[in-house]
Amino acid sequence: MPMTTLAGSRLRQRRQALGLRQGDVAERAGISASYLNLIEHNRRRVLPEVLARLALALGVPVEALAEGAEGGLLDDLRAAAGEAGDESGDPVAELDRIEDFASRFPGWAGVLAGLHRRAGGLVRAVEALNDRMSHDPHLQASLHEMLSAVSSVRSTAGILAETEDIPPDWRERFHRNLHQDAERLAVGAEALVAYLDGQGQADETGIAAPQEEVEAWLAARGWHLDAVEGGDAAAVAPQVAELASGAARVLGRAWAEQAAADAGAMPLAAFIAARGVGDDPLLLAARFGVTVPAVFRRIATLPGAVEGLVICDGSGTLTFRKPVAGFALPRFGAACPLWPLYGALSRPMVPIQAVVEATGGQRFAVRAFCQPSYPGGVGPGDFGGVELREAAMLILPALGGGAVLPVGSTCRICPRPACPARREPSIMAEAG
Repeated sequence: MPMTTLAGSRLRQRRQALGLRQGDVAERAGISASYLNLIEHNRRRVLPEVLARLALALGVPVEALAEGAEGGLLDDLRAAAGEAGDESGDPVAELDRIEDFASRFPGWAGVLAGLHRRAGGLVRAVEALNDRMSHDPHLQASLHEMLSAVSSVRSTAGILAETEDIPPDWRERFHRNLHQDAERLAVGAEALVAYLDGQGQADETGIAAPQEEVEAWLAARGWHLDAVEGGDAAAVAPQVAELASGAARVLGRAWAEQAAADAGAMPLAAFIAARGVGDDPLLLAARFGVTVPAVFRRIATLPGAVEGLVICDGSGTLTFRKPVAGFALPRFGAACPLWPLYGALSRPMVPIQAVVEATGGQRFAVRAFCQPSYPGGVGPGDFGGVELREAAMLILPALGGGAVLPVGSTCRICPRPACPARREPSIMAEAG
């Protein structure tokens, strides 16, 4: 059992709390009163057998005197001393006298340990905020919008304050711009505050954005919305209304409408029967008269489906993520540039199939396809039209061998140092 000089202080506190005199306790323990006085003032290191007799005399477990509440205090003081080392890394505090310090100045020892714990908490908070600032696209966009508005207000105000002979029409224009920028700043600030206020609840569930809220809502329902199998998105409206944020409700309604359209075009029983005959997404798309991404969505959201699904738009931003065990998907930032998803994005209407190996060593068969669309009836042969691209990647367990493509989640947390597509250093390498 570990003994410390603080055992004397604990012994004295216990004796005084019981209202006993030193002489009475010393007599019960079979030692002299002067020896007990030295022990209580931490001037003699108490032997285990003597401590056992003193504990019996006081009617307390020997562990209460040997360890006490100061064990955690000493650990905190040692940690504080270790972190406050000199340039060589050696502690600057006298570690061999730490027990004496805590015994003689318990108040100051508690203050020092408390400050160390608080500093540690602040460091962790800064690290978390730094990670969030670096990877949360919504926070970055909001801050950029506010800074842009502040710069515009400052520039306009500077012109009005420093220029005396501004024509009335230009002065009116500057005032109008100043008013518009001020309103933009106010709206941006309100949106940012509302977003940050919602993080308290979001942090408890791990949800940090409307997209994640919708994905968690779908995951809780097994990724399948039974209510829309009849082709009516309104049937799931009460469930969509349960989503916490307005943006998530908009995304939820859009997904429900898309799921209802997919269910109407590919009835559940007929689709399952067709897959039993042939599972080629191109053939299924031709049979039901739908796009290949629609087939991917239907496959990944069937009841009990084990397939994962990732969808991105023309910018490469992931707009939907149904994870599969072993294949990590990024929460913020861009995904692995080697994903076949991005290869399909650059080659519309060309089916891509590959076997990939995730960083954990697990292999998956993936199928990717990019489907362009032309809003407003504009076709691919019309100049000046807008082309929207959506690429989808279906993730399935690998069944065979062949060439394997090593991939990761995102460069920032991928431990593959020799990846030819790496765009930034990995924090995994930094940690090592």
